[in-house]
Amino acid sequence: MEDYEAQEQEFWARLDESEMSRSQMLRRSAAAAFGLTVLASPAAALAARGRRSANPPLKGKGFSIKELIAQAKKEGKINTIALPPDWANYGEIMSTFQKKYGLSLTNDNPDGSSAQENQAVRSLKGDSRAPDVVDVGISFAIAGAAEGLYSRYFVSTFSTIPRSMKDTRGYWWGDYWGAISIGYNQNIINTPPKTWKDLLKPEYRGKVALNGSPLTSNSAVSGVLAASLGNGGSLSDVGPGIDFFAQLKKSGNFIPVGTTSQTVASGQTPISIDWDYNNLAYIKEFPAAKWAVNIPADGVYGGAYAQAINASSPHPWAARLWEEFLYSDQGQVLFLKGFAHPARFNDLAKRKKLPASLLAALPPPSIYAKVKFASISQQTAAKAKIAAEWTSKVGA
Repeated sequence: MEDYEAQEQEFWARLDESEMSRSQMLRRSAAAAFGLTVLASPAAALAARGRRSANPPLKGKGFSIKELIAQAKKEGKINTIALPPDWANYGEIMSTFQKKYGLSLTNDNPDGSSAQENQAVRSLKGDSRAPDVVDVGISFAIAGAAEGLYSRYFVSTFSTIPRSMKDTRGYWWGDYWGAISIGYNQNIINTPPKTWKDLLKPEYRGKVALNGSPLTSNSAVSGVLAASLGNGGSLSDVGPGIDFFAQLKKSGNFIPVGTTSQTVASGQTPISIDWDYNNLAYIKEFPAAKWAVNIPADGVYGGAYAQAINASSPHPWAARLWEEFLYSDQGQVLFLKGFAHPARFNDLAKRKKLPASLLAALPPPSIYAKVKFASISQQTAAKAKIAAEWTSKVGA
């Protein structure tokens, strides 16, 4: 048995143990993640065995995982970018990948935006420091693919990723999704904000922040879309969302400080409009902040992020191994441990691969039942309108 296969069995055994209780799961979570499942039929694996190619494969399915690992180990490392360790459990995901395969990992600009990720692909072309992979908002993935920034690849589990969350040509694939939420520091906020309109209350003066700027950040764009839903707008009309933030700024409630884990820990951003998985993770990460989370029922907006491989990746084999890891059962469950809904959620649920303890840690399913997702054209239109109006109405 290969070492990575043994670690995979360990991963599932420990997850089974964690079903005893949520508290036990939390105590063990730091040690619970080992593993990768990349499935290939024995016949396909046999056919691929011994094959050596100057270029990495186009498809993971049917390709020898042993060869993929061997070639990645020859490269020795992988470069990621803009992956905060406390975002969707990426800290555990990165450490698990490194332990599994013995590859080093450099994660540049952890708090960077989707726009900065694509810019790094452009500006570092041909440089060994260039990111091998990116994790960007869907609209940024579409733009990157159109520009030729990404390489085609079909992960072995490609067929189980929902059609709406992937490029059928293989240029990008949604890896997880979340809903926009309102997180708040209970040491500072006495009355919890439960709706978008609540955020206009005078008691929240100087306390409301976004995760980044909607001019460059997908999470911030999504926050404006969610605010639009809660203020008479729609997925096709982000205008009311922009006007809402203009009103927030005029009242003095909105502050031009992008939320990070540091601002949450310090109390600099007492209220943060951000993805549910980020806000939920802060509860455990910063107990002194007494962080709590509400998903505003008057505007429930969901959005996904996507993985893509740099077309000029300095470590193309390691990049593909990384994607196989993220889209394996184990990789997807690790996203769920970080309170994010993995792209292959339905497939995993059908095969009973989603631990009940992890599902119980999420807000009620009834709130997620109200979630609305913007189409590609709606996202593109929203970004364009925000780019045209945000600075004049809200500021930089």
